[in-house]
Amino acid sequence: MNCVIIEDEPLAMERTVGYVRRLPALNLVATFDNALEALPILQSGTVDILFLDIHLGEFSGIQLLETSSVQAHVILTTAYPEYALRGYELSVRDYLVKPFSFERFVQAVGKVQAISQHKAQSDFAGIPPSQKTFFFVKTEHRLEKILFSELVYIEGMRDYRKIHCVGKTIMTLQTFGELEQEIPSHVACRVHKSYMVALEKIESIERERITLKHAGSVIIPISEGYKRQFFERIR
Repeated sequence: MNCVIIEDEPLAMERTVGYVRRLPALNLVATFDNALEALPILQSGTVDILFLDIHLGEFSGIQLLETSSVQAHVILTTAYPEYALRGYELSVRDYLVKPFSFERFVQAVGKVQAISQHKAQSDFAGIPPSQKTFFFVKTEHRLEKILFSELVYIEGMRDYRKIHCVGKTIMTLQTFGELEQEIPSHVACRVHKSYMVALEKIESIERERITLKHAGSVIIPISEGYKRQFFERIR
C-alpha cells in the first residue's frame, strides 16, 4: 500500500519512516513537514495510507481533513489525545498517541488493510458474473488479483493450491471448492482431484491427457470422476 507521512518533528518523522520500512506491505511514496505541500499527491488518488500529525504550524492536520478531499485512509499521529473525538468525526482509521510502539503501529495498519480487503471483495461481489474479468485469491497477508485471461491451470499440493498464470505463480490455502465459486464455469474446469484447467489455454487432448499453452511440458491428467463433466463443458 502506498503511504505518505506528514510530520514536522524530525525525531517523530524518523521513527515513523523506520516503522513503515519494517513492513513489506507498505511503500513509502513521500514525506512532508507541512500539509499544504502534500495536497497535490493526496488528491491524486495514488495514496492508500496517510500518517498525519495534527500540529503542523499554520495549517494543521485537522484543518487539512476539514477543508480538503484526502483520498486515502488517514491514521493520525499526535502527542495530543484530546483530538481523538474530532479525528473520528472526520473518519480517520486510527489515532496513534506519541510515542507509539511498533506493535501499536502495526495494529493501526492492520485495520486499514482489513478495510481495504473487505472493500475489494464487496466491490467485486457486486459485478454481474458475466462481466467479471478477474478474481482475488488470499495469499499470505494480502489479496492477489488474477485476470481470467492469465489463468493457465491450478494444481493441488497438499494444503495449498498453486495457481499457474501467464508470467507468475501464486500459492493459496483456498480450496478448490472456494476457487470454483470465484471462477466462472466457462473460464476453467476441474479435470482431476488435483487439477483445474483454463479452457481457453487447452491446446490438445489425447488419451485423457491435456496439453496447455504457457504450461511448458506439463501434461494434465483427466480422471474418471471428472471426465464426463469436462467433455460436456468443452462441447
